[in-house]
Amino acid sequence: PLDVLAQQVVAACACEDWEEDALYALCHGAYPYRDLSRERFDQVLAMLSEGVARRDGRRSAWLHRDGVHHRLRGRRGARLAAITSGGAIPDNADYEVVAEPEDTFVGTVNEDFAVESMAGDVFLLGNSSWRIRRVERGRVRVEDAQGAAPTIPFWLGEAPARTPELSEALSAIRDGIDRRLTDTQAAVAWLQDETGAPRDAARQAVDYIAEGKRILGAVPTQERIVAERFFDESGGMQLIVHAPLGGRINRAWGMALRKRFCRTFDFELQAAATDDGINLSLGPQHSFPLEDVFRFLSSASAEEVLVQAVLQAPLFGVRWRWDAARSLALLRSHGGRKVPAPLLRMRADDLLGAVFPAQVACQDNAPPGDIALPDHPLVFETMRDCLTEALDVAGLKGVLAAIERDQIEVLARDTPQPSVFAHQILNCMPYAFLDGAPLEERRARAVTLRRALPEDARELGALDRDAIERESAAAWPVARDADELHDALLALGILPEGDLTRCGDRQRARAWLDDLQSTGRALRLRHPDGTLAWVAAERFASIAPAYPQSSSEPATAPGVSLPTATQEEAVLALVRGRVECSGPLAPQALASSLSLGLPSVQTALGHLEADGVLLRGRFTPACSEEEVCDRRVLARIHRATVAGLRQQIQPVPPATFLRFLLEWQHASPGSSLDGEAGLVAAIEQLQGFEAAASAWEADLLPTRVGHYLPSTLDRLCLSGEVVWGRLAQRGAPAEPATYQSALTRNAPVTLALREDLPWLLDERPAAGAPLAGVARQVLDFLETRGASFAQDVVAGLTLLPSQVDEALWQLVAGGYVTADGFAALRGLISGASKRPPRHSPFRRRPRLPAQAGRWSLLRPLAAAADPVEARARQLLLRYGVVCRELLAREPLAPPWRALLGCYRRLEARGEIRGGRFVAGLVGEQFALPEAVEALRRLRSAPPQGELVALSACDPLNLVGILTPGARVPALPGNRVVMRDGVPVASLAGGEPWFMDSLADGELARARALLAWHGMGAALKETVAAGR
Repeated sequence: PLDVLAQQVVAACACEDWEEDALYALCHGAYPYRDLSRERFDQVLAMLSEGVARRDGRRSAWLHRDGVHHRLRGRRGARLAAITSGGAIPDNADYEVVAEPEDTFVGTVNEDFAVESMAGDVFLLGNSSWRIRRVERGRVRVEDAQGAAPTIPFWLGEAPARTPELSEALSAIRDGIDRRLTDTQAAVAWLQDETGAPRDAARQAVDYIAEGKRILGAVPTQERIVAERFFDESGGMQLIVHAPLGGRINRAWGMALRKRFCRTFDFELQAAATDDGINLSLGPQHSFPLEDVFRFLSSASAEEVLVQAVLQAPLFGVRWRWDAARSLALLRSHGGRKVPAPLLRMRADDLLGAVFPAQVACQDNAPPGDIALPDHPLVFETMRDCLTEALDVAGLKGVLAAIERDQIEVLARDTPQPSVFAHQILNCMPYAFLDGAPLEERRARAVTLRRALPEDARELGALDRDAIERESAAAWPVARDADELHDALLALGILPEGDLTRCGDRQRARAWLDDLQSTGRALRLRHPDGTLAWVAAERFASIAPAYPQSSSEPATAPGVSLPTATQEEAVLALVRGRVECSGPLAPQALASSLSLGLPSVQTALGHLEADGVLLRGRFTPACSEEEVCDRRVLARIHRATVAGLRQQIQPVPPATFLRFLLEWQHASPGSSLDGEAGLVAAIEQLQGFEAAASAWEADLLPTRVGHYLPSTLDRLCLSGEVVWGRLAQRGAPAEPATYQSALTRNAPVTLALREDLPWLLDERPAAGAPLAGVARQVLDFLETRGASFAQDVVAGLTLLPSQVDEALWQLVAGGYVTADGFAALRGLISGASKRPPRHSPFRRRPRLPAQAGRWSLLRPLAAAADPVEARARQLLLRYGVVCRELLAREPLAPPWRALLGCYRRLEARGEIRGGRFVAGLVGEQFALPEAVEALRRLRSAPPQGELVALSACDPLNLVGILTPGARVPALPGNRVVMRDGVPVASLAGGEPWFMDSLADGELARARALLAWHGMGAALKETVAAGR
């Protein structure tokens, strides 16, 4: 850096005389100046010896330079200047805060905050409140506010950008998640392994990437850059370039693009840049094919454009002041006191005017073209700091060159609403702004982020077809009488005979045209191919040159002037009239409808696009060719598309919601899971829900997992991934004799992932009376020795095996212990662990299955961070949409008031949606975004009429809760049969019930489903073998 070099040269020469060659050799030997040329070194010496010529004299000359003997000597004052104003840390123009009456230095505040404050204001600095007494030049005098409520001061500055290495790593993580989005669980697991992130954080990151991809169709990375454009509420458009390249490259790209837009459209625009993208706020005059944004700059000319952009940015003035102070051209201390920031800024502006007059010259008198940089070391160093320290011009040129060589994929998307990737930059803070507009004047703030809308997985550049047709019809002129038809001719320019039906009844329109023709207000054109068209007499002079081979009927009309426009002007008028009254049109279709040649129409479209009248893109679904559309009409289509999406998430009836739940929990035909991963997903969705022990493998798991194998559950349990037990802890009963059989096949238990035990067990109900007897001894043994086999417990306590077996079952029933394997619970369900009859004393009693594994305490090893939020998320995972009524099937869930506060926080963070999703239910409802989309899709899907049978123990048994009628008790023998979300049959207490409207075939099928038992052949073989 030349500014630090100047400071060091002054300090060296103030101590002793130096020969120029020796001083250059000394400086060149330092690593930072290994590439320093002698020419640059001589320029620095010239600046330090000659100073800067200003109207008030020559300033900042610190050296005597002997041009004959090439020696350097410090002037008077050089030593003091180097000592008092030296240093490489730039001055940040903060105001000192001084406490009175002690005159004690407290800290500093930003200059803008100090200037905007008034006497009497109270602000927080450190851990104390201070009341302002007065604001002086460079100093704020305060007194202790005695704990009064303060405001928080603010600081403005240049935010550090993400390093290239971190940007590359982030891009790799994005790409890794993108390649695994087909399996969300695998993507979450990969992200945890790759980064060490907690499971909830990894899931949020995966959901964020998946949501953004559903809108854009791609995930932005360093190898794939996506341009997104959408309308804001002001009628303008926002352009987001999603490029996770880091802030230095993006700021350089954004500033250069802003300068290129200014030169192309002669209009300044607002821009911002962050580490992940660039935002350009486009006005109505900015119309261009979105793909062209990647061709506005080239690697060959990017640096020249960026230099001109930097000269007009606040960045250059700040860096100039820093470099001038470091080079001692400006003294930061004078007369033993620090120079106030406003005075230092004024002196920097005066110095810039003396060195670089073109930079501060009036723009009205400036010659056209680029501003030439003077060959001055301070100007050179300031520009180099801007381009290589604050920005990364080399990185920008590399990105542009890679785009030109097709090494970086570029995509363009026109969307009705911003993607989640755009939310950050739309709400960025002032440090990201690339222009001088304040926060309250940003056009990006006019964008409404509708987080409650469902996202459509289709290409959102193609808008809703119904909205296109509706708004296209609305743009066409209305003709209810002859006068309105004449107005339509004036607006359209020409009305082909084939478009008469669009004006209403064809016969009436033809009669009105005949009347207009007879009165001389309209003429009929006959083209060489025989087609007919109608023209208003007033427009004939401006339109006729477009059809030199066509004849008019009548040939002349009273009051019709002779053609005065050129052919190009006539075509432009016709195309403008047609586009303004139509929806999206392909250029070829537009040329055919006007009976014009395609080249002339394309030329006219180019003129209209440059004027900001129309936009290009692929707007119609399944359209393979580029279309054009009037900007005003396209904005209405966008709004209609969004309104249509809002209509599609109107509350669904409970029957549709039950259809959704069957699909959401993989209980409907064709939605079942498969394999070990499917079983883990089913357990993750059901964990925390306690059902009868016998119902898990007989009904709940086989309903959700196709070809369910008990051996898979055994493997998951023995590996430690899955755990079973009772969450609702109980104490010892009053009658110990009845407690021996407390755990039966109908006792409620749950399956859960071991990693989620902390929050599942965190808020379990308190135990009742303390345990006693053998159960207490066994519990104490497990607490002391840790996980143990049943045989070790027998040996350690010198008890009978039957006593230990009964004690363990008592502890399982109380929610105190669990076993490694599920075989222990399976043996109880099948009766294998029951004691033998008392009348056979010589028969050996059955023991717990060998695959039970070790027994251990069922307690969390660590405290959960927020168990209420974890349970709230679990309910969303289980049901997709959560409302108060569903808690009737969730006795272990927190109170609704606690869940309500949590769901409101999640909605405020944009993670879930709030609204009315299910009709007929009272209170607030909350849903996952993917659940809202599934509900919307199911709402329009026709019912299939399939019968689905469920166990009454299933969490999907919502009969009597979401549907009319009595509830079906959650007992293993009871069953429910549903058709399209409506219960049509049930079995409760051995008593069947059937809906009267069932057909004979459906009735027989319903009877068979009620009689079905879910224990498959594999489970029966496992139980029979004692495994």
